[in-house]
Amino acid sequence: MRVISGQQGGLRLKPVPGKQTRPTTDKVKESIFNMIGPYFDGGQVLDLFAGSGALGIEALSRGMDRCIFIEAQHPAIQTIRQNLSHTKLSERASVFKNDSLRGLQVLIGKGETFQLLLIDPPYAKAELYIKEALAKIDESSVLEEGGLIVCETASSSELASFSSLQIIRTEQYGETKITIYERVSGHETSC
Repeated sequence: MRVISGQQGGLRLKPVPGKQTRPTTDKVKESIFNMIGPYFDGGQVLDLFAGSGALGIEALSRGMDRCIFIEAQHPAIQTIRQNLSHTKLSERASVFKNDSLRGLQVLIGKGETFQLLLIDPPYAKAELYIKEALAKIDESSVLEEGGLIVCETASSSELASFSSLQIIRTEQYGETKITIYERVSGHETSC
């Protein structure tokens, strides 16, 4: 597992110890960023269900200014911090130990806004978690107009559009499905 491209490209990342966390493969990660970037001119990214932090770190390496990582498992939090330190990105990141959906609600309450959201929950409950997260995002201003959401699920999962969140692309890579949403204009949101 490594940073694919950008300023920290080529640096190796540690996986979360144990089998509770499923890392995104380098092939899938590279495909995701080729679809949504591949590079960024600043902005803020939110990595929900962050695991090792590999997706958020990739976004930072490719030009995002700042990333907030939210993860519930203590070993994963330690791994994110180690990976941020190794890639010298700690100053551009905040790491919170919290249930991802509760953490998202806290950020909405604080008025935080993002240009990119990365949602990669455990496959067993991915559709449920993603549906809840998307409902919160749809009803708030947490994702800026034109902002993107990348959801990673099992290949059998089916996700739906929301009033302000339209699916713009889906791709399947073996057991993994990537669904990309964009926040569309013309929808009033509340905080």
